[in-house]
Amino acid sequence: MLEVPQAVLPDTVFKAVVKVSYDLDSQQVLGDGSKGGLNVGAVLMLPEGFQIAPEDRISEELKEEVGSTYFLPYSDEEPNIVLVGPVPGEQYQEIVFPVLSPDPATNKKVHFGKNLVFVGGNRGRGQVYPTGMASNNVTYNASASGTVSTIEDTGFGYQVTIQQADGSTVIDEVGAGAELVVSQGDSVEAGSALTTDPNVGGFGQTERELVLQNPNRIKGLIAFLAAISLSQILLVLKKKQVERVQAAEMSF
Repeated sequence: MLEVPQAVLPDTVFKAVVKVSYDLDSQQVLGDGSKGGLNVGAVLMLPEGFQIAPEDRISEELKEEVGSTYFLPYSDEEPNIVLVGPVPGEQYQEIVFPVLSPDPATNKKVHFGKNLVFVGGNRGRGQVYPTGMASNNVTYNASASGTVSTIEDTGFGYQVTIQQADGSTVIDEVGAGAELVVSQGDSVEAGSALTTDPNVGGFGQTERELVLQNPNRIKGLIAFLAAISLSQILLVLKKKQVERVQAAEMSF
C-alpha cells in the first residue's frame, strides 16, 4: 500500500509511506536452515525530477518517522528510483520515504501537472540469489524418475539418491531447512517435489497519482474564491438595502 499527498508544491519535502503488512507470527527459512522473522523491502519509482530529500531539508519530526532507513538510488542517472531493504519486517511494516519535489523554474525537464508514483513491496527472502543460483527458499524437485534409494543428512541439508530404471543413479542436493516429503523406497517422477514449499513471502505493486501544483494557480484560485465571496456579500447587502427602501416607501 502506498500513501502520498494528492498534490505537492515545487521544491517541497513531503513523505511517501509504503506499508508492507504480514502476520508477525510467520517465519521463514533462513540461509542456515533455521527459522526467523520475515524481512521486507520496497522500490519506489518517483516521477522524473523527484528524489530523496537531502538531510538538511528534512524536518526533525520527519527524521523521527524515517528512523535509520537507508535509501539506495537505483543509479546515478535515475535518482528518482529508490530501493530499501532487505530490513527486518518487525520494525519496518511502514517504510517512510522523505521526498523532495522538483521546481520547474530551475529544472526545465519537469512540468506542472499529474504524475504517477509506482511502488513495489516485498516480504520474505528471495528464491534466487543475485548470482542466479537458487536459494534454499524453494521447493526442491526430483531431477529424474526412479526410486529413492538413500537419503543422507549432510548437516547442512540432504543428499537424495534416486535410482533410475536402467540402474544408474542421480543425486539431488537439498538445502538446509528443507522439509522432505519423500522417504527411502518411494517412487518419484522427474520434476516431482522432494520437499515442501517453504516460501511464506510475496511481492505486490501499486501506483498513485501525484499532482505537482503550480502555486500561481493556487493564488489565482484563492483570488477567484475571494472575489466570488465578496460579490455574494455585496449582493446580500444590496438586497437588504432594497428591502429597507421598499419597507420605508410602504410605511407612507
